[in-house]
Amino acid sequence: MALVKTLHIVFMVSWFAGLFYLPRLFVYHAQTTDRIGSERFKVMERRLYRGIMTPAAVLTIGFGLWLWLGYGIAGGWLHAKLALVAILVAFHVYLGKLVRDFAADRNAHGDRFYRWINEIPALPILVLATWLVVAKPF
Repeated sequence: MALVKTLHIVFMVSWFAGLFYLPRLFVYHAQTTDRIGSERFKVMERRLYRGIMTPAAVLTIGFGLWLWLGYGIAGGWLHAKLALVAILVAFHVYLGKLVRDFAADRNAHGDRFYRWINEIPALPILVLATWLVVAKPF
């Protein structure tokens, strides 16, 4: 079970790193004015989302379910954490929509919008989910 915990943490860190980095790429992409730079960001965004973030998210959820089955369902804190994971999955899916918009040259937002989504959604959820696991308040 220790190996499963370790793998869960490794993939979770990879997923969260992507959730923080992809919106930062969007900031730079939205500021790009030349075609070559835009194409470069499209490749970086696609590789990050499809090659790293999505597999890491799937493996994080898979190993999390494995741990859940191994330890059982206990405590309201776990249900709250699962709700936060669902929000993170929704955020991940929304970032995928933005990747597709950039890929099709349909970006409708400026760099300021991407600066907001870079910081606001993921950070409080990450902190709250970590607190729930460590403190188990209910």
